[in-house]
Amino acid sequence: MLQLLFAVAFSAAPLTLYVPPMRSLNPFVEAVEMFAREAAVYTRQAFPQLRLGVRRILAVASARLGISRS
Repeated sequence: MLQLLFAVAFSAAPLTLYVPPMRSLNPFVEAVEMFAREAAVYTRQAFPQLRLGVRRILAVASARLGISRS
């Protein structure tokens, strides 16, 4: 049982290195929120342009293959 306890303790110890200390957690959360806001703005602008581009490519491909929309 003692061996199991040591195995669990020593396998969990390196995982604590991935958790930032509390004093730096708030700036980390702020940075993640700012990144999410900027990504949302970019996604709102890029998504319609991407859909339009895919639609144009598919329209050209269907015209060349002779597929008509019904």
